Amino acid sequence: MPASETRTRVLVAVPGMILALGAIYAGGWVLAALLALMAALTARELFAMAARKSPRPLAALGMAGAAALVLAAGAAPADGLNNPLPAAVLILLALAAPAVAIWSRGVQGEPLLSVATTVFGAGYAALLGFALYLRHLPGVQDAAHAAAILLAPVLLTWASDSFAYFGGRAMGRTRLIPRVSPGKTVEGALWAVVGTVAMGAAYALFLDRFGGYAPTLLQGALFGLLVSIAAQVGDLAESAWKRDVGVKDSGTLLPGHGGALDRFDSLLFTLPLGYAFFRFVVGY
Repeated sequence: MPASETRTRVLVAVPGMILALGAIYAGGWVLAALLALMAALTARELFAMAARKSPRPLAALGMAGAAALVLAAGAAPADGLNNPLPAAVLILLALAAPAVAIWSRGVQGEPLLSVATTVFGAGYAALLGFALYLRHLPGVQDAAHAAAILLAPVLLTWASDSFAYFGGRAMGRTRLIPRVSPGKTVEGALWAVVGTVAMGAAYALFLDRFGGYAPTLLQGALFGLLVSIAAQVGDLAESAWKRDVGVKDSGTLLPGHGGALDRFDSLLFTLPLGYAFFRFVVGY
């Protein structure tokens, strides 16, 4: 990698990490606002890719819907899946999209595909909102503890990606799914699983330092296993979409890193998994 590209990646990554960590620690509407913005931008990239192969989605409506879904989750994050507002927003979006498509596109604009892509894209991007539920688990009042819980799927996702990359470069021989992502190997995927299982167990020990409920070593290892699988599926899903429409990156939002979807593809899978695991398996 050229030195100039490395410098660009660092100059973008460091402020982004500081902003993200600050929002995670603050929680509440600060985190909700950042996630809503990221969800809208992620939806925008999804719609731009979809427009290359199918009728143009209702991008403005879908972006607003993605942001509204996240903000609805932020209105009562401690309620988790019992919060009715996101479902209400999704229903409104599903009703509004056909009306907008009828009046703005007509039959010639293939409204069925346009509406389906719009509603799916908004809901998919809004999965980032599960970070709010994970940050505000019932009974976790300490901000540092809550932030550490939210960082569990984030850091393990990053670990899985790193183990897959370096393991694949060092030992990769067998292509995993060459039609979708020619660079990914079975060996890299296995390194990702093994490494993330170990990291999950280690992170369970770290969370135990906060007291109260904490995952056991076995639960931490299991979480690492599930995160690695989910992260790789999320990454492969985006790879399939990009290959389908013939693009290398989902966008250019983050110089040196690609688009928002390139950064969040795995987290869209691992954040909901993280909430379900910590809420219902660990019992926070």
